[in-house]
Amino acid sequence: MPNDAPNNDRARLIATLFEDSARANAATLETMQDRLVAAADQLIACLEDGHKILSCGNGGSAGDAQHFSSELINRFERERRALPAIALTTESSTLTAIANDYDYDRLFSRQIEALGQRGDILLAISTSGNSANVCEAVTAAHARGMGVIALTGKEGGRIAALLKDGDCELRAASSSTARIQEMHLLFIHCLCRLIEDHLLGAAD
Repeated sequence: MPNDAPNNDRARLIATLFEDSARANAATLETMQDRLVAAADQLIACLEDGHKILSCGNGGSAGDAQHFSSELINRFERERRALPAIALTTESSTLTAIANDYDYDRLFSRQIEALGQRGDILLAISTSGNSANVCEAVTAAHARGMGVIALTGKEGGRIAALLKDGDCELRAASSSTARIQEMHLLFIHCLCRLIEDHLLGAAD
């Protein structure tokens, strides 16, 4: 007879991970629901005034930054006009030049110096809130007269302390990097949905 114990252990682990994600989801909703609406309103105002959204992050957060910009430029769930968004994580020649000639901490801030304009918004993503290059990006965005929406986790880290009046922090209610990343993706999808509903009217 085959030993099913290893499969049963893995099945229990999967169930536990789903339960952990559901708990993080519920806890985050309790604290972030109104902030998500406020963040979406900031993004909508930025886009309606003819400005753009820059996004950045490292690793999985870089993927989230690219995910967000692609949903705006192309479409999320419905047909609509393209919206101006740039992920600062994609241009390999620029990234390697900055890292080589300056410092990895300036990876995003240098691009913001070139591309950021007053009225634009930076979507700054860091699961710990402590990524040095994302912190530098926040400082550079403020220097350019940009607003900041920060996606963080844990205790908010250094990024939370850098935010100014008018900025918005969306913090996942978890200390697990995996759960925080899951919440960040949900944040992004909520923001995209609210933007599209504003442009097209609420979907059925």
